[in-house]
Amino acid sequence: MATAMGVGRFVYTPILPGMMASLDQSTSQVGFIAAANYAGYLIGAIVAGGGWAHGSERRIALASLAVSAALCLAMAATDELVAFLAIRFAAGVASAFVMVFLSGIVFAGLARAGRSGLQWLHFGGVGLGIALSSLVVAGAGWSGFGWRGEWIGAGFLSFAAIAIVVWLLGDAGSRVADAQKEPPLVFSPALRSIVWAYGVFGFGYIVTATFLIAIVRSSAPDPALETGVWLVTGLAGFPSVLLWGWLASKWGLRPAFAAGCLIEALGVAASVALGGAAGPLLGGLLLGGTFIAITALGLQSGRMLAGPSPRKALAAMTAAFGTGQIVGPVVAGFVADSTGGFFWPSMLAALALAVSAWLAMSSRAAGSNAGA
Repeated sequence: MATAMGVGRFVYTPILPGMMASLDQSTSQVGFIAAANYAGYLIGAIVAGGGWAHGSERRIALASLAVSAALCLAMAATDELVAFLAIRFAAGVASAFVMVFLSGIVFAGLARAGRSGLQWLHFGGVGLGIALSSLVVAGAGWSGFGWRGEWIGAGFLSFAAIAIVVWLLGDAGSRVADAQKEPPLVFSPALRSIVWAYGVFGFGYIVTATFLIAIVRSSAPDPALETGVWLVTGLAGFPSVLLWGWLASKWGLRPAFAAGCLIEALGVAASVALGGAAGPLLGGLLLGGTFIAITALGLQSGRMLAGPSPRKALAAMTAAFGTGQIVGPVVAGFVADSTGGFFWPSMLAALALAVSAWLAMSSRAAGSNAGA
């Protein structure tokens, strides 16, 4: 997860400002590049769920990790927008394959060992990858290698991490339980509301997750602050699933989801409303401390509301979330170009997160599994 998600998906965030400056890219252009990656993730998640890879999950997951690392290096070999779009789309597909296939192996192994409570550590890898990539990008930048050197550094970090994955994974079996055919998914009012909440959350969180370091550079250019903000984001993300899982056990899944969205909305607004270093640091802290956990809480909520069709519910949730992720950077990029900054895109994202919280609580009020 650190390699495919923390680096493969999110290393673009700290590298983005340097690319914009060196290649004279507009905010809408870099938004399209981000959206291409999220579109690849959506397509990859749908394709991976088709059952075609049964029995080959381990081989495909490791190959996808290698592809993700190689595509980081490929980003340094071009300066063409079309090539960037294609590379980041392919990287999104690779990260989705790792997410689906390797997660299945890990979760099955934890279940056999009676240690399913350690799933938080798996998801925490996203935060670990973000933190490590912030240091690599900073090192490349301070050494004068520019944005190309930052992509190369991310690629080498990914290949080194793959060696650790192979060592830890050993010869663990990759076969998962045979999938049983599910009945058609019934969209109860509660399920419909949580699917909408998840899609709107995808739109809201991804704006700051994509442009946070660009926000730092536009308001207070400071390489140390850029590194610190993204490092804080990653470190906050590492234990967040464990913390929010505990809160969900006390409050219920959907109230915890709603609370996380509201806290993240505060961070998104703070990142542009507070001056100096405080705003971006608080924004990074609250983003990292919520978005990974909210993603997990939303999926768990959908599964609980799905009745006998949990896989179909996860597919619907993934489609909604993926659509929000794709639309978010594109809309934010155009709004930023038209308004001359990131204030209004961020406020739009904060509003979306508040709407997501309202939809989640509306889902709970609808009555189906109301304690979830």
